[in-house]
Amino acid sequence: MLPRRKLSDLDRGRAIGWLQDGVAARQVAQRLAVALSVIIRLKQRFHATGRVQERQRSGRPRVTTQREDRFIQRQAMQQRMATANNIRQRLQATTNTVVSGQTIRNRLHNFGLRARRPVRGTTLTANHRAARRAWCTQHARWQRQQWAQVLFTDESRFCLEPADGRIRVWRRRGERFAEGAVLERQRFGGGSVMVWGGISTRLWTPL
Repeated sequence: MLPRRKLSDLDRGRAIGWLQDGVAARQVAQRLAVALSVIIRLKQRFHATGRVQERQRSGRPRVTTQREDRFIQRQAMQQRMATANNIRQRLQATTNTVVSGQTIRNRLHNFGLRARRPVRGTTLTANHRAARRAWCTQHARWQRQQWAQVLFTDESRFCLEPADGRIRVWRRRGERFAEGAVLERQRFGGGSVMVWGGISTRLWTPL
């Protein structure tokens, strides 16, 4: 997980307390999952001003409220494959707030959501899911010597005419396989090449 760039007021107070107790700045940064530079700037600001709060910055006021920001996040989480323009239109229809698509992306970035290519997964029926769960339950307590007698084989077909991959999905780091972030599609569209192979704990087959 990438380090955060900001700390809450509570975490700032905890960081100063640890620093005053003699904990190294690098260890404090690791405890709070932030970059070392964040702790160093906090330490310098506290020594200079005696405060841990950041100074108020002048600049352009935010065009969205915190409630509208949560609405934007909720829309992206409920419909992972919605575009920024889709969310912008829903925000305008719901709250009458007019923003740009870039503003939507900025708000989602603040929540840790970025547009990524979705993982492509095969469509599974209810029977497929039940069979896979039963197999896992049956073999959950197998020992190493039992698995050593098993040869796992698989075959994969690589399509020669895949989709262009321009569909994006909003997700956080670590949510690659999260429900709603996987794009289901029918397999083997267009021309393809089939590859087969097997593997066990002791050997593997040629492709």
